This record gives sequence, structure tokens and C-alpha cells, in this order.
Amino acid sequence: MTSEPNRVLRIAGLSLDGIAMMAPLAGVTDSPMRRTVKKMGASLVFTEMVSATGLLKSPGEARSFHYHLLSAHPEERPLAVQLFGAEPELMARAARLLAETDADMINVNMGCPVPKVVRRGEGVALMKDPERVRLMLAEMRKAIAGVPLTVKLRSGFAPELINAPEICRIAEGEGADAVIVHGRSGKQGYAGRADRAVIRDCVKAVKIPVIANGDLKTPADVASVMSETGCAGAMIARGALGNPWIFRAIKNPGAPRPDMRERKEMILWHFSMIDQVYDQYDAGACMRKFLVWYSKGIPGGIELRRELSGIKSKAAALEAVDKFFSHEESHPAGQGDGGLREGILI
Repeated sequence: MTSEPNRVLRIAGLSLDGIAMMAPLAGVTDSPMRRTVKKMGASLVFTEMVSATGLLKSPGEARSFHYHLLSAHPEERPLAVQLFGAEPELMARAARLLAETDADMINVNMGCPVPKVVRRGEGVALMKDPERVRLMLAEMRKAIAGVPLTVKLRSGFAPELINAPEICRIAEGEGADAVIVHGRSGKQGYAGRADRAVIRDCVKAVKIPVIANGDLKTPADVASVMSETGCAGAMIARGALGNPWIFRAIKNPGAPRPDMRERKEMILWHFSMIDQVYDQYDAGACMRKFLVWYSKGIPGGIELRRELSGIKSKAAALEAVDKFFSHEESHPAGQGDGGLREGILI
């Protein structure tokens, strides 16, 4: 099986235009980022992690923060909301609230390895308790009948506790419509290589779509993981940071690589949306973060990154972009050079 141009991926009532979706990344996949990758062909985008407890119990400012994570533009549709928590009843209530506010899909986070999340029994810690997973998904399915329900998980909590196929079977049995499997354990974090054999075992274990995640940074990576595992689709994470064009290349292998002019236009378009969403200080910080990624692997990128510490405002960020590309437009664009570690990658 290979990644075919314009292939349709069906998850319950959703027909997705393409097999490659953008992963939910805390501190990264805000509304401007989601619109950027959708523009380049991502079939589905996800919110950052939304806490069920924060959504339902937090007072005032904290609750406003969680609602801010849900702010979306029509161009982002279909939009999946990623929800995390450890209490089945709270997760069901939060899922119902989100479904009533027009979420196109509810995704349960069972993959986050961040210690403060794991200590609360959330994220990948849920994989240690299959019966809790069963109860949680059963309650959520009843709460959001008719809305696609998916699960994002790891290979297991630790290398000696690999149970992704079991969790996938539970998810299917309780009415989940698809599973997304990252081929590393929670204890691995983002070290080592994603284990495709685990993803293949999950594909064999269930009939619902299995989406592969982990180490998918090029169209060739996507083609090979689909061939090796039989998965139905791919979720791109770090491979899309500074490279939204990866979705265009996956969807249409014959598409041209972006030249310097297109790179500049994309950055300015992305930054114009950041300017609409954030205030002066936050917009500058957000632009600076994305400039780190956009400058990877292109001539002069190292020099630009050296100057980023002096960028404190959106005006300074835009000036840096204009200055950089006025010098570099005559050079060919290169491939991204990896090392992408910003944010909490889920």
C-alpha cells in the first residue's frame, strides 16, 4: 500500500481529502498553524491538548484559556479536538460539551509522556489501566453518539509494557472510530526510532482505521510506513514544523518544492494570521518561535537564528523576514535539517 495522491480516508462519517493529517502539538498547533497546514493539504488538523478538568472545573481566567485553545476558523474544518484527563465521567462530560460546540471529532490523548501529565494518571499513563480505558471510552461513546471518537496512543507505557494492540481492541470494542499509534513507548519519549512492528500489530488487531505516527518526516517515510504496516493514514508531527509543504508533497508527489519566493510568501501569510490572533507581545514571541523552524535547512538560516534573541515584537520579526529574504531569494531552498525540539510534542 502506498500514499496515493488525493486518496480519501474515511473515519466514521468524515471523508478526509487525503491520508496525511497534522498531529496535535502543545504550544504549536494553534489556529494560525492549523490554517497553514490545511492550506498545504493536511486532511485533518487537531487542537492542542484540552484538559477535561480545566474545561469543566477551572474558574475564570483558567477556563478562558481552555476555551481559547478551541478558537477556530472555518478554513480549519474538519477540526478534531484532543481531550485529556483520567476520570471517565469528566471526560464524558467534556466530550459532550465539545460535541455540542460543533467539534468535528473528539480525540482522546493516551500518548502524552510529559511527567506532570503522567503523574496525574493522564496521557500515556492511561495505558497501564486497560479497564479504566474501557470505562472511559464507553462513557464517552454514549455521551457523543454520532460524533467521531478516536484515540491517540503509544506502543505502551514502557518498553517492557507494550500493549498497544490490546488498547486498540478495547477502543474498537467500545465504539472508537479510529486509532492513532505512535510507535514509541511513553518512557522513550522522542528518543530512538518508532517501532513499525507495533503499528503493524495494531492494524492486524482491529478493523477500524489505524493511523501511523512517529518519525514521518518525508513523503518517502509515509509511503514506506503504509507499505510496511498496512495502516490507513499517517499523522505528521515534527516533520511539518517549518515545512507545511510536506502535506502537498504527500498528497501530490509531483508537486514542486517551494522556492525562496514561496517560502517568504508562506511565512508572511502565516504571520498575518498570528497578528490577527495574538497581541503585540505574544505575536512577536510566536513569530520568533516559528522563524526557528522556517529557517531550518535554507541558506543563511543559521545567521537568522543567531539574531532571533533580539526579536521582541511582531514588527521586528517581520523586519527580520524581509531582510533575510532580500538577501537570499536568489538561492535554492534546501531540505529541513532536523533537530526540532520546540514545544511539548504529543
